[in-house]
Amino acid sequence: ALIGDPRVAVLDELTTGLDPQARRETWGLIEGVREHGVTIILVTHFMDEAQRLCDRVALVDHGRVVALDTPEGLAERVRGGKLVRFTPSAPFNDGLLTALAEVRSLEHQGERVAVYGSGDLVNAVILTLAAAGVTALNVELGAPSLEDAFVDLVGGAEVGDEPQGASGEVRP
Repeated sequence: ALIGDPRVAVLDELTTGLDPQARRETWGLIEGVREHGVTIILVTHFMDEAQRLCDRVALVDHGRVVALDTPEGLAERVRGGKLVRFTPSAPFNDGLLTALAEVRSLEHQGERVAVYGSGDLVNAVILTLAAAGVTALNVELGAPSLEDAFVDLVGGAEVGDEPQGASGEVRP
């Protein structure tokens, strides 16, 4: 795809079947080609690959673009843009947190709890738990991933739904 010094290269499932080392080396090659001004159209099912290599991502479901934005923009749109993971010191009622205006969703991940939301999410979660006598242990802060965005946006899309652009506007 790169013979003849092209301006645009379409790479379809380029790293499928590669071991982690070969995959990372391939990513390095793609990044090098991009730095030389080549536009890369990358088709991949690996969200970590798209997050690392792409400036813009189109999420496609059943042959239709469901969302188009930067990887960060897609992740921020989905679950409020913020993530707090912690291990609770004691069991608690999920409703304590899901009732907060800052909280968009809550997931149990084994012993850990992941809370997605916006605004002053960290303080809201920690203070609410503390008021209920629960301590948030091993707190990790982060952001939803492109994979989270894919699951939320594509998983909920129905065939025939209109695709949405970066600002949420419907695109034909």
